[in-house]
Amino acid sequence: MVNSEFNPIIHFYSNSPFQTRKIGEILGKELLKLKKRKGAFILGLKGELGSGKTTFLQGFAKGLGQRGKIISPTFVIVKKFKVYSLRFKVFYHIDCYRLKNPKEIFSLGFKEISLNPKNIIAIEWVDRIKRFLPKKTLILEFETTGNNKRKIRLCYNSKK
Repeated sequence: MVNSEFNPIIHFYSNSPFQTRKIGEILGKELLKLKKRKGAFILGLKGELGSGKTTFLQGFAKGLGQRGKIISPTFVIVKKFKVYSLRFKVFYHIDCYRLKNPKEIFSLGFKEISLNPKNIIAIEWVDRIKRFLPKKTLILEFETTGNNKRKIRLCYNSKK
């Protein structure tokens, strides 16, 4: 069960990995319609192992136009993909599971990546670096509610 530190703005319910990917795909497509903003668009994913974070990001990447297979970058920590849109150019998939110290995120170029408004950043295990997140980071909290069933809370990081 996820203990939310954020104010939920919407809930999604999924009954299968297919539905979880579809929710991600829809969000990815909608994101491409956003107007220019200061800094990168950052999406943080929070939840237990097997709660659907990577499955969601497979759909999210598809919504951004990715055709290749998306797997969690657990061992390489950061993967970079091109985005073919007018607004965004690069999608970064970051997995913080193996970080020993939250400050390690900066040695991976996080500050520079997060300042570029043409970047989209999705961070799995975002709770491990939460104190370094910009205020308007979109947080998705994944909760397993049954066999293949998920509750996904969409929230904004409003704490600093």
